[in-house]
Amino acid sequence: MRSLQRFDGGDAPSLLLVDDDPVLTETLARALTQRGFEVRTALTAAEASRLAQENPPEYAIIDLKLPDGSGLKLIPTLIGIDPHTRIVVLTGYGSIATAVEAIKLGANYYVAKPVNTDDLVSAFEREAADIEPQSKPMSVERLEWEHINRVLQQKRGNISATARALSMHRRTLQRKLAKHPVKN
Repeated sequence: MRSLQRFDGGDAPSLLLVDDDPVLTETLARALTQRGFEVRTALTAAEASRLAQENPPEYAIIDLKLPDGSGLKLIPTLIGIDPHTRIVVLTGYGSIATAVEAIKLGANYYVAKPVNTDDLVSAFEREAADIEPQSKPMSVERLEWEHINRVLQQKRGNISATARALSMHRRTLQRKLAKHPVKN
């Protein structure tokens, strides 16, 4: 495993930043560059894949929701190019199901937005096993949201199949999914 270093000169570690929000991407890229990374940015999974093929990154930050699909699909691509790439998945719609899936696919850590740059950098040094279990139980609404997302993940994002599995009308499921996650 590579150790993260702060560089004052010489070769900076390469980092691929993938997020569909151009303003956030630019802001994070600037902040990560100031922390010693050579940052390349992509707004889509396809663009990120092309950049990774050209020059495999040592580190990657991948947003979960991208215009051309889930950021989770990018994890095996990056691991296939370089199995030592340290990957952090970043999302504004965190759920236990997607966090588990990200870790299973090879991500090193999972961070929910909003996040500051120092937390992102420290996430590269962490492992999924470092995640502390919650001491307070989840609310019933949060448990429902987590369960819906777990079934949706199992059905590979198919809304109709998920609605059938949950014995729920498809439109009701779509309304529930359109909401932000319920806080604990």
